[in-house]
Amino acid sequence: MTIRTTQTTVHFSSPFRLQGLDSAQPAGDYRVDYDEELVEGLSLLAWRQVGAFLHLPGIGRPATRFQIVPIDSADLKSALERDLGS
Repeated sequence: MTIRTTQTTVHFSSPFRLQGLDSAQPAGDYRVDYDEELVEGLSLLAWRQVGAFLHLPGIGRPATRFQIVPIDSADLKSALERDLGS
């Protein structure tokens, strides 16, 4: 099984909440890692997402410790959509 990790940065204009996080996170930029596995047996290369991870604190924020927490990518997408609407 082949696994790859891709990274992206998401931006929140307002504080936000995600399932699995103890508290609301401040507005800002956050790094997100997506783990994907190769779907074998197809004639084309295809990848299936198997995990998403949010880096805390946000980019550029000082912290005494850093965390990488598993998140639900659908929950992240919903939070980003709510942020755009606010």
